[in-house]
Amino acid sequence: MLTAYGYIAIFLVIAIGFGIVPLIISLRERQTRPDPVKLSTYECGVETIGPTWVQFRVGFYLYALVFVIFDVETVFLYPWAVAYGKLGLYALVEMFVFVLLLAVGLAYAWRKRALVWK
Repeated sequence: MLTAYGYIAIFLVIAIGFGIVPLIISLRERQTRPDPVKLSTYECGVETIGPTWVQFRVGFYLYALVFVIFDVETVFLYPWAVAYGKLGLYALVEMFVFVLLLAVGLAYAWRKRALVWK
C-alpha cells in the first residue's frame, strides 16, 4: 500500500518540477537591460507600417462571444441527438431547459443590439 503512495509522491514531485524549474530558469536568464531590437514592435517578423496599437470596436468581441456560445451549444446538442432514442422524458425536458436558457441569452444579446453589425 505504501508503494502506491510512493508512486503518487514521485509523480507529484515531477509535476511540480515541470512548473517550477522553467520558472527558475527564466528568472535566472532574464536580462537586466534588454536590447532595443527585442523591444521593437513587429508582426510576423516584419516591421509594422503605421500605428502599432489599433483599437477594435467592442461589437467585434460581442459578436465573437455570441458565436462561441452557440458553437458550444451545438457541441452539447450532438451527443443528445445521437442518444435521443435511449433517453427518457427527463432528458428531453432537460434539453428544452438548456435550449431555453440559450434562447434567453440570444434574446438578451438581440435586445442589447450585440448582433447588429455596424
